[in-house]
Amino acid sequence: MEHIAIDLGGMESQICVRSAEGTILRESRWKTRSLKGFLAKQPMSRVIVETCTEAFGVADQALALGHEVRVVPATLVRSLGVGSQSKKTDKRDARILSEVSTRIDLPSVHIPSELARKRKSMCGMREQLIGARTGLINSVRGWARGNGIKLQRGTTPTLPTRMRDACEEPPEFVERLLTSIDELTKQIVSATKELAQLVKEDPLLTRLTSCPGVGPITAVRFVAAIDDISRFPNAHKLESYLGLVPGEKQSGAKRHRLGITKAGSSALRRTLVQAAWATRRTKVISPITHWSLQIEQRRGKFVAIMAVTRKLAGILFALWRDGTVYQASRSANASL
Repeated sequence: MEHIAIDLGGMESQICVRSAEGTILRESRWKTRSLKGFLAKQPMSRVIVETCTEAFGVADQALALGHEVRVVPATLVRSLGVGSQSKKTDKRDARILSEVSTRIDLPSVHIPSELARKRKSMCGMREQLIGARTGLINSVRGWARGNGIKLQRGTTPTLPTRMRDACEEPPEFVERLLTSIDELTKQIVSATKELAQLVKEDPLLTRLTSCPGVGPITAVRFVAAIDDISRFPNAHKLESYLGLVPGEKQSGAKRHRLGITKAGSSALRRTLVQAAWATRRTKVISPITHWSLQIEQRRGKFVAIMAVTRKLAGILFALWRDGTVYQASRSANASL
């Protein structure tokens, strides 16, 4: 089996092909958009790429053509020698990856399905809209405070109206921001409805939203990030993958427990934390909320919230694995 290492670039990529014995058979540059044509002409090989923007698209093409694929984590690539001694060129990087592949079976990150990547993009772009609106709102609020204008309390979407009422006729440079905020709000509402429609059409997403505090955004984020629940043998492995388990530092006989590792998807972890806070605001006290209040009395509110976040991840794992819906009668301390 040949080993094809590709150092991907936005326009062009560097290719290094080695035989199973490690001999370089070919080195060339290829337009990234035309890599499928190159791979189609190669015998069944192992294709090695580093995680980057283009990696999963190229991985899909290689898999469809019958090749083995390894998408190597960027953190591992550094330990293999890429960029060592301040020497980093596309040609050298491709050579190193192909040479290492001939000696060991390089580990690969999970290659998400096209549907999972689409859903992740939908959630991410909605967050970009929210971030853009937040930036504009902060600018408007800063201008108002600097000019002694006091706004009435209200929700975020009503800020432009409240500003116009307080200012009567805002300056043109402020009005431009208010108009942009109005338009971004419309787009955010549209994006949120799109995610809610996904939940209605997907039985799995519908089941996940039966869990307290979990809405359409959390459910879609969770399924998009996990993609295939069979990757995890139990809930603890999934919680570890999401960075929700405590870290550990050991030196000799001394052993210290640290905060959560924060590995994995920060976007999903942040969404799950928001879902944990949402469970505290529900009118009906669920077993999870009651359990978290007991933890809060001993360890404080923020430790309790992180415990709920980890518990929600475990419950969502169980609902997905077992094909069931959340049952409030089940003890919060039940084993998952």
